[in-house]
Amino acid sequence: MRESEEHSPERCLDPKLKDPCYVNAMSHFYRGELGRIMIWRQRLDVTTTWAITTSTTIIGVAFSIREVPHIIFFFNLALVWIMLWIEARRYRFYDAFRGRVRMLESHFLVPMVSQSPKILDGEWRRLVCEDLILPSFKIGKIEAVARRLKRNYAFIFGIVLVAWTLKIFIHTPKPIQSFGDFYHALAVHELPAWLAFAVYAGTIVVITALMVFILRSSSEEVNEFGRTNGSLWKI
Repeated sequence: MRESEEHSPERCLDPKLKDPCYVNAMSHFYRGELGRIMIWRQRLDVTTTWAITTSTTIIGVAFSIREVPHIIFFFNLALVWIMLWIEARRYRFYDAFRGRVRMLESHFLVPMVSQSPKILDGEWRRLVCEDLILPSFKIGKIEAVARRLKRNYAFIFGIVLVAWTLKIFIHTPKPIQSFGDFYHALAVHELPAWLAFAVYAGTIVVITALMVFILRSSSEEVNEFGRTNGSLWKI
């Protein structure tokens, strides 16, 4: 009987997890942090919607009116970059508060569910308190931009660049049969061809570099089934 009591879940559980005041406070804390990250998550959707709306509007105007020069896609790219920068800033706030939620889930909910306080040890309470006193971002600006680019904006930039290319091929006064013809078709009035090509090619290079950076240096927020242990989660 004594041996069974020593190995019972109640005796193995951390005394703090049996304190109703502590559990109640931590539950409300977790609920509040979860609500906070949901608000920031909704703000991410707003900037993405702005980027999609402005891009579709500009593309529609560019293809419906032949006289509109392809320089309009300069402004399209500029607006998308601005939206990406704003969204990356919001994502850093979302990621900072999401870190607290993940800390509570790993070190508070997991021991409660498993009835074992030894699954994840460490000074997590001190880390959470320090972050509450002095909040800090968990990722840098470049990584935040790359993450949002990988998630949404790579597709938006791709559509804008394809639309820009089609606009040049369809509405150019002279047929394009070589790369030289395409290069000279980039010139519009006082805008030299080299400047338009620099923006066109520079956008592709920057997007590719950021995609390579994020693929090599950052992992997904949620792993796919079977990615770590080779078996599906049996529900």
